[in-house]
Amino acid sequence: MANTPQAKKRIRRNANRAEVNGARISRIRSFLKKVEVAIEGGDKKAASEALKTAQPEMARGVARGVLHKNTVARKMSRLSKRVAAL
Repeated sequence: MANTPQAKKRIRRNANRAEVNGARISRIRSFLKKVEVAIEGGDKKAASEALKTAQPEMARGVARGVLHKNTVARKMSRLSKRVAAL
């Protein structure tokens, strides 16, 4: 259990950051889900549009520190390849 005021504040801040970061990750997953649904539906135009909107969100996740750079690069690459194959 935290005893010092600084440790107590840190616990509060960590809880707030975890909430914000969870919302960011959820938002990114929603964008990725739209791409996946479009790919499953076989709609290349919708898939490419969804991918174009998902890419900046993923990059923003990297910039904010909620996702690793290589993870996002790998996901973008795989999605781009799947959209191009439609």
